[in-house]
Amino acid sequence: MQYKSSLRAQHIIAGLASCLVPERRTIAAGVTVAVFLAFGAGSGRVAHADPLFIPPPTSTQSVPDAYHELETKYLFGFTEGSDIGAEGEQSFELESTASFQRRNGRYSSLEQEFEYEGVPSQYWGYELSAHTRALNTVGTDGLANTSTINFSGLSAEFRYLLVGRGPGSPVGIALTASPEWARIDDGGQPITDYSTTFGVVADTELIANRLYGAVNLKYTPDIAKSPGQGWSNSSQFGLTGGLAYRIAPKVTVGSEAEYYTQFDSLGFKRFQGEALYLGPTFHVQITGKIMLAAALSTEVAGHAAGENRNLDLTNFSRQRANLKLEFEF
Repeated sequence: MQYKSSLRAQHIIAGLASCLVPERRTIAAGVTVAVFLAFGAGSGRVAHADPLFIPPPTSTQSVPDAYHELETKYLFGFTEGSDIGAEGEQSFELESTASFQRRNGRYSSLEQEFEYEGVPSQYWGYELSAHTRALNTVGTDGLANTSTINFSGLSAEFRYLLVGRGPGSPVGIALTASPEWARIDDGGQPITDYSTTFGVVADTELIANRLYGAVNLKYTPDIAKSPGQGWSNSSQFGLTGGLAYRIAPKVTVGSEAEYYTQFDSLGFKRFQGEALYLGPTFHVQITGKIMLAAALSTEVAGHAAGENRNLDLTNFSRQRANLKLEFEF
């Protein structure tokens, strides 16, 4: 059937050619030969493919993956990832941390940090921060009524990349130390407070460039002195973890769990309280140089020493929120 179709096509074209003026018949003859070859007659056999179908050109170039490698440091909310950034990278960050609701009354706190971050080498990085704090407390147990905005202290963070995540190591591990000096306490009162948070940060890719997981261990010893009083010691232990999934190349959403215990000593003695937080996280890479990350955590379980209540709102707040905006340069 295909062979007969090719003969009919040749007869039609030959008839058209006979109607043309002599100088155009040579062109028509050339078209006839081309069509004949296209139908397979030149090969001595009937073509099995549709002669009118022209397959699209193929390309040997691979399509680039839009889900390229993503820095994990700020993917998990209050939980951190192990990445420290590229060597030589510098950035300016605005970080806001809000706390709401203590035992009874009304309590709200907003701490604003202005941060400079540098990465001198591929193995370690640092942050230097200045803090301001706005507080409003009315009728909160153990706190005086106040409404203030103050410069509240200075802090730093030093990160050392112990194991870089990659083909040879599916888990990245970083060690952190974050010393802080504070001059305003949680109730807005003057204080001299020195603390350092020591952390072990681990993360991994559960699905390459799509699903990430992280776990943090934190220990914070603290010494503080209020005006007219002696020095007091305290400490906090934290275990946090998070999952984050990229729903689009630049957008990542996830969830986080945090567990904290408070002690009235530098070691794990004289238990004061504990709290478990759960909440969502969000991360968007606005451009290659601008990043926005957010997290919201709610205390869902807890217990304070000497109290018979389901939540610890003496040592911890009921809700916490965090927002980071980073500009690289």
